[in-house]
Amino acid sequence: MVGSPKLDRIDVRILSHLQKNGRISNVNLADVVGLSPSPCLTRVKRLEKAGYISNYGAHIELEKLGTVQRVFTQITLTDHRPDHFAQFEACIRKIDEVQECHLVSGGFDYQLVFLTRNVVHYQTIMEELLDQNTFIDKYFSYIVIKSPVVKQYYPIENLFEPNE
Repeated sequence: MVGSPKLDRIDVRILSHLQKNGRISNVNLADVVGLSPSPCLTRVKRLEKAGYISNYGAHIELEKLGTVQRVFTQITLTDHRPDHFAQFEACIRKIDEVQECHLVSGGFDYQLVFLTRNVVHYQTIMEELLDQNTFIDKYFSYIVIKSPVVKQYYPIENLFEPNE
């Protein structure tokens, strides 16, 4: 990000803690990262303004609302023309049930993650997708049986070294 402030280890710790608990009070956050409240709030505001923090939200326990079906889908396009990739991606962006879409290397082109009511709902979405001109050659579906580990945060402190 051009023009973004350089992050030090305290900034990285602030980001790490905020992603795990966006409702943490400034006083508690300051205590955890080793600052007094006023400088901590100044840093949080600077991180927000620089775009490091894009949003605050709630993690919903979907299973409390009802049954959901997660499906991993591998998709191969008919050929690798840039306009085909662009058209496919534009179509996928419009499908609310697509939680993730990754262009990958290897034996297929895209890895998608769908979150649907059930398998029938997923198949309906796929049939509608195939009816559109999305250049899908083939797809493979993997129904998730169980997800023993799903993290709602990134290991920021392990992935990025501060610019000190």
